[in-house]
Parts: sequence; structure tokens; C-alpha cells
Amino acid sequence: MKRYLIWTLVAIAGAGLALTSGIIPIKASSGHWRATAWVLDFAKRRSVATHSIGISVPPLDDPSMIVKGAGHYETGCRPCHGSPAVAPPLVPRRMTPHPPDLRLQVSRWEPAELFSIVKHGIKFTGMPAWPSPGRDDEVWAVVAFLRKLPRLDAMSYTAIVFGQIAPARHVHQAGEPARAAPPIASLAAARCARCHGPDGQGRDTSAFPRLAGQYEEYLRGALRAFGQGARHSGVMEPVAAELSPEQLDALAEHYARMPRQAGEGAASSAAIARGAALARSGAPAQDVPACAECHGPADGRRNPAYPALAGQPSEYLALQLRLFAEGKRGGSPYEHIMRGIAPRLTDEQREDVAAFYASSAR
Repeated sequence: MKRYLIWTLVAIAGAGLALTSGIIPIKASSGHWRATAWVLDFAKRRSVATHSIGISVPPLDDPSMIVKGAGHYETGCRPCHGSPAVAPPLVPRRMTPHPPDLRLQVSRWEPAELFSIVKHGIKFTGMPAWPSPGRDDEVWAVVAFLRKLPRLDAMSYTAIVFGQIAPARHVHQAGEPARAAPPIASLAAARCARCHGPDGQGRDTSAFPRLAGQYEEYLRGALRAFGQGARHSGVMEPVAAELSPEQLDALAEHYARMPRQAGEGAASSAAIARGAALARSGAPAQDVPACAECHGPADGRRNPAYPALAGQPSEYLALQLRLFAEGKRGGSPYEHIMRGIAPRLTDEQREDVAAFYASSAR
């Protein structure tokens, strides 16, 4: 017994000496020893497997979910991991461990494990946690896209991420030199159009809100809330935080001046009728006021800090109501109003009123 104790103390002393001497390399340029890489990978896989136990996996084949995840991948993941259209940049390839090509890695993980990695990140690798911890819906959107990623080539990747984004429309007469896009239009095309469309009308999916014709004051407040972390989204918070107050104001004005578009009208007539009654009259027995008092559609002047809802995608509107009900949305100084109302609505009522506004002309 004494001999084992002595050898244990010797081993501890040797490890301490190695650590304090500084001979163990921490240089990224040196890479990992093969044994070190194996131990770290084994520990990572076991930890992820353990901490993903009990995670309930939602359906991951919804096109809107996949498109939403694709939009974030291009902004938040592609700069380190590359994509079918763009090889991983040089600088991340010099990290230890370097960010892997996810097309080759996704199949190693179950959906719940991918969710755990995307949401919580991985220590000592440069893989960050999701910026907005309460937005599991966004994390699942990334997982849905990741599961599709290995089957994409450059063309299909570009189609999912960018949709039908066309070059900026600055019409000029034949024989005249083309005019350069205004700075704010170029910023909108680079930062916003991928998800919200080149004309602010969103994509051919319900994943993203339409910005065109929305109240300027509401857009300004929403962008500033995202930038300050007061409105929660792991997708929008990093984008807005990088922009100056002047840029945020200019973007709000830019989209507010765009023409509005008619609603989608895809839901059943019965759902739309129920939603119309709720929007116009509220639900007094549930202490729910009429939505139209703040959000229209109705005649009369309303607070421009409240969003106009008519014509917005139903899936997007229903999600916002659910996030308000769960206390996960945040927003402007007026968000407390909806935080008190949304929990009083049933799931069906949220879907119905979303269907009504989506079908309404703006």
C-alpha cells in the first residue's frame, strides 16, 4: 500500500513539475498529439451523448425551418466551417483543433446531440454557445439545416441560403452609365436581403417577417432592441449589434419606404374567421383585448411603435405569440403589453389570429 501511495505522489509531483515548467506546448501551430486528440474526441462524444439524453426532437423536415437555419449558417457558421460553395478560410484552418468540414461530421451525431452542440458550444475549441439561450426554435432550425448540408452542392446550397436574391434594381436608360447603389441599399443587400428578400417582402416561406412598408418607428425600435440584447434572437442579435445607431435608423427608414404586399391567405376560411373575430373583438372572458386596437387593420391613427401585422406570414406571427407567452421574446419598452396578453390565448387562438392577419391586405 505504501508503495502505491509513493508512486501516486511521484506521479502527481511529476505532473505538477511538467505543468509549472512550461514544457507542455499550448501553441496552436503545434497541433495535438495523436493520443491527446483521441482522448479529447472521446471525452467530447461521451459528454455530448450524456447531456443530450432526454432532449425531445421536433420534426426537422419543415422547409421554413431549414431555410431559417441556412440563413444563420451562412452568417455564423460558414466563416469557420466553410460551405459547399466556399472553402473554409485560411485563418480558422490554423486553429487547434481546426473547425471541421461539417459535411463530413454531421452523420456522426444524432439530432439531439447536434442540438446540444449548437446550443451549448464546446469548450476549448472556439465553438461558441448560442447567443440567445432561450431560443431553442432557432437552434433546431440550424440542426434541420445541418442534417441537409451533406447532400448539398454549391448550387443547391446557394439556392437555399440566398433564395432568389437579384442584383440591386437601379434602372437606367440605355446609353447612360449605371448608378451605384446608395450605401444603405448596399448594406441592406449584404445584411438583410438573404432572409427578408431584396424588396423586403421576405422569402417564399413563412420563416421571416416582411419588412417592406412596416412602420419606421417600430423597425427602429426592433433593430435597437436586437442590438442591445433586449429582444432575443441568436440570429438577429449578432447582426444588429455590429451596426451603428445611424445604420440601424437608415435601415428602418429604407424598409419603411418600400411598398407593402398583400397577405398570403393560405389558411382555412374557418380559421381566418375565428381569427378575425378575435382580432376585432378580443376575448373578454379571457381578458384579451381586440388586437386591432393596436395593430389594425382599422381606420384611425395608431402608435407607430406597434407593428402593423396585416400581411405578415402566419407561421412567423404564431411564433412571436408563443415566444411572448413563454417569456422568451423581449422587445421594445412596450413588450410588457404582449407579455401579459399572449399567455391568455390558447394555441388554437394564436394560430387563428395569425392566419387572419396573414390573409389581410396591408
